[in-house]
Amino acid sequence: MALLADVLSRVKPSATIVMTQKARDLKASGVDVISLSVGEPDFDTPEHIKQAAIDAIHRNETRYPPVSGIVPLREAIVRKFKRENGLDYKVAQTIVGTGGKQVLYNAFLATLNPGDEVVIPRPYWVSYPEMVGLCGGTPVFADADMANGFKLQPEELDRVLTPKTKWIVLNSPSNPSGAAYSRAEMKALTDVLLRYPDVHILTDDIYEHLTYGDFEFVTPAQVEPQLVDRTLTMNGVSKGYAMTGWRIGYAAGPEKLIKAMDFVQGQQTSGASTIAQWAAVAALDGPQDHLATFRSAFHGRRDLVVSMLNQTNGLTCPTPEGAFYVYPSCAALIGKKTEAGKTIETDEDFVMELLQAEGVAAVHGSAFGLGPNLRISYATSNAVLEEACRRIQRFCGSLR
Repeated sequence: MALLADVLSRVKPSATIVMTQKARDLKASGVDVISLSVGEPDFDTPEHIKQAAIDAIHRNETRYPPVSGIVPLREAIVRKFKRENGLDYKVAQTIVGTGGKQVLYNAFLATLNPGDEVVIPRPYWVSYPEMVGLCGGTPVFADADMANGFKLQPEELDRVLTPKTKWIVLNSPSNPSGAAYSRAEMKALTDVLLRYPDVHILTDDIYEHLTYGDFEFVTPAQVEPQLVDRTLTMNGVSKGYAMTGWRIGYAAGPEKLIKAMDFVQGQQTSGASTIAQWAAVAALDGPQDHLATFRSAFHGRRDLVVSMLNQTNGLTCPTPEGAFYVYPSCAALIGKKTEAGKTIETDEDFVMELLQAEGVAAVHGSAFGLGPNLRISYATSNAVLEEACRRIQRFCGSLR
């Protein structure tokens, strides 16, 4: 009898984690590496949030929490959805998990049966299809290509929905592309979904607060209230509050679904860290001044990177609406040779040769389901980004 489960053979390792670890290993060995592969802000958690955690420790808020989260945080989540998204939920319709990833996974685990399909626009965050597969479902991919700004079009959505479709995942702003749906674009998708009453909507809004210029963030249940009863709206404090290591995600949705997720989580991890939950209360209810600082810095970095990449031989880089990624195409460089004679046959070849030649770590687009592209994170300083882009320009210029 084999020790490991057969299901593991259907799951791929996270390409973002793999590339980030490669960069760490090279740096530890003394190589000058600039990592643009990591998906987290380079800012520190705001002081009032850290202080809330310290205060919670001193109050001895260190016991087992309720599975679905402490009531003060769930109440703060209700207030956040009302204040920022115009959505009305009861506390019983909310749940807190150990990161947004657990919230998504538990939703799939609580609802998917063999043969159930989950529609995932591509490019996609690398974990979506793997979580679906682990939970017994079948990922079905809908194309959202560069010609359409990496946004799913209503005709394509209509094409992929079937009687087997249980969920569609909508991530806006997107990891990996940074693309975000305007109100009109989101309404066009929700209009299609109204015609499919058995399809549920799972939104990943983790980058909600990181949009630039005059762009207005919207979430599906906000745009089309008729979908509220079949939408799970997921969010968290990781990106907008620089709290990736605190591991707090949350969601609101139909009470029946929330109860099922609570049941699953009660046999997994139970409640998330009490200290992190109290910090999240301060994040949601406290001052939001840092968001303008974060957005201003990321906006400038985005424009810097887009400009320099579009001045690079063979790269084409659209300007994304949000998050902290760009997703340039390297199609014009496929088939070229490096100075050492290596042929660039895929976008994975491109990023591996870039790392080898210039010490810049990025993630190949095929890992996100759509290539030949690469994902570059601009969650680092302008000086580092300028140097990284110069190295990328030098590498691309050397290909023949």
